[in-house]
Amino acid sequence: MIPEEIRRLAAERQRARATKDFALADSLRDRIRKAGYEIVDTPAGPEPRPVAEPDRLVHRASDDVPSLLNSPPAFEFTVQWVVQGWPQDVERGIESFRRFEGGRSVHHVVVEAAGPEEHPWPEGTDVVRMAPEAGWAAARNGALRRCGGAIVIVVDGSVEATGDLFGPIADALADPAVGVTGPFGIVTDDLREFRQSEGPDVDAVEGYLMAFRRELVERGLRFDEKFTFYRTADIELTFQVKAMGLRATVTPLPVTKHEHRMWTNTPEDERDRLSKRNYYRFLERWRDRTDLLVSRARPG
Repeated sequence: MIPEEIRRLAAERQRARATKDFALADSLRDRIRKAGYEIVDTPAGPEPRPVAEPDRLVHRASDDVPSLLNSPPAFEFTVQWVVQGWPQDVERGIESFRRFEGGRSVHHVVVEAAGPEEHPWPEGTDVVRMAPEAGWAAARNGALRRCGGAIVIVVDGSVEATGDLFGPIADALADPAVGVTGPFGIVTDDLREFRQSEGPDVDAVEGYLMAFRRELVERGLRFDEKFTFYRTADIELTFQVKAMGLRATVTPLPVTKHEHRMWTNTPEDERDRLSKRNYYRFLERWRDRTDLLVSRARPG
């Protein structure tokens, strides 16, 4: 039997979400969680349900993840990781980043989105659990809500740091004209064929590692949650940043790229299908914004 007070809080939260008062909705959700319940979407609408372990909730939507965005940054950097399998790769990445923090305050967020099995993460890791069916972009957005750092670094588990990357990223983003930066950039002349570029200005920063200021997240920057597979989601996010009037740049960083497990472990026909679907979604939104391309800014 759900207590009447919990039902009242759930209804109040739903009204807050309907009026886009997300700060109030987050506060009400936290009160519900502390009481030992979570909100579950049902055919009849959101319903409170008891959970055995309130601190180990599996979130079904990104906006159910408790947000830190209403408070000032408490760290210099937030590094976010998404686990859809192969947690050992992400653990390798976290340990490599920590070797080069150099006294900086760095907040690591891991979204577990691979299923019920949990991994023993390094001490101090902020772990969020999300349902696998939510998809890649929703998991990334859940991590964005946990950004306690002034600079956000989105990184793939295939990436390992081999030197200080925090300093170069901070230097690049100290320029207010730069919106997003990373070591792997691409350019295009027609939005159809993309090629690698050393920059400095590029049309998109690849999601192996991309960094931007938290203020952009506060302004509403999010991955498109229709991208349940990772491909092209990084390009789409970069175009959002460029549409804000900001630059996308390449910043050389000391990193090594290992095997990209999601790519190599997805059957070829399935990854082709998902990749095409994502690309067509990107094209649907941005096909008329060739004015954002680096090539259009070049003389002649």
